[in-house]
Amino acid sequence: MATRIDLQSVHFGEKERPVAEGGGFVISAFRYDSGIAALRVRNRRGEILVLPFKGHQIWRCIFDGRDLTMKSMFEEPVATSAYLETYGAFFIHCGATAIGAPGPTDKHGLHGELPNAPYQRGWIVLDEAKGTCAVVGTYEYTVAFSFHYLATSTYVMGADSTLLDVSLRVDNLKKTPMDLMYLAHANFRPVDNGELIYSAPYTPEAVRVRKSIPAHITPKPGYKEFIDELSRNPKLHHVLKPELGFDPEVAFTIDMKAGKDGHAHALLKRPDGTSDYMRYQPSQCSMCVRWISRTPDQDAIGMAFPATSEAEGFTAEKQKGNFVTVEGGKSWRVDMLIGALDKAETEKVEKEIDKINR
Repeated sequence: MATRIDLQSVHFGEKERPVAEGGGFVISAFRYDSGIAALRVRNRRGEILVLPFKGHQIWRCIFDGRDLTMKSMFEEPVATSAYLETYGAFFIHCGATAIGAPGPTDKHGLHGELPNAPYQRGWIVLDEAKGTCAVVGTYEYTVAFSFHYLATSTYVMGADSTLLDVSLRVDNLKKTPMDLMYLAHANFRPVDNGELIYSAPYTPEAVRVRKSIPAHITPKPGYKEFIDELSRNPKLHHVLKPELGFDPEVAFTIDMKAGKDGHAHALLKRPDGTSDYMRYQPSQCSMCVRWISRTPDQDAIGMAFPATSEAEGFTAEKQKGNFVTVEGGKSWRVDMLIGALDKAETEKVEKEIDKINR
């Protein structure tokens, strides 16, 4: 029998307190010094730290003693809705009314309203029979004459797993259509000489580097030349050599391919044969964005962000037709599997990627 715990009934205090235990899970709650509520969910292999009322972000993800989360300048989340003023989470939902850096005529913030949205409700479902723990949150967003939707974010963790089932469902509560844009910002920590392996043609046509420079970054000398070289030979970035100039960031749009089961795959294979992993369905998100930033202060890689759009802002993406129309009263959803793989699991996924890419 599953046990549901409503997070509105949980005390998030300065001292970390137990919430539930059983079936291989230990769940506790606390507040960061910034006042932000956090939920620690431990299984037998590691833990995730979820911010249940702030974007429903996964702030940290640690498995088998390794922190999978990007290196950032933030030790803890900050009580702000400004995207870059509290940036360092492992996983962030972006959208849903716009994504990307706002263009000259856009009024939205960087990556829309979802990243730091004040989720109104949250709960845990601990199912000892299935050996799973689900952390669920909902956010209702209403703007008169414009938008009214309900976003439901769900993270499911297995008791002995180093992978997370991640999903977002958006219900259009209006009677008229909604233009939706979405991007799943999964920020892994790179490793020197790690190798990117993914289900797509490794060609300049299918792996397109972004040449425009967003307003929030200042490129270093040699950046343009590096981008030009990547545009001719994207394989140059497949091995993360320390000397490569991902400073402050480089982004790609990738034409991912799915296997017979409908899934596309991306690995960052580590020198020890283990890997970080991302799996999703291109039928749900037709685009894929890759983001890499390697600086002394920030070290991050988004191997394969499932997305409905590129990251040039609402107006540019709308003009390109990069959005999803959700009819009144209807829903849209995306499902992913993210986390870490051991050597044997990595080899199995490599074979699947090779089969898809043939």
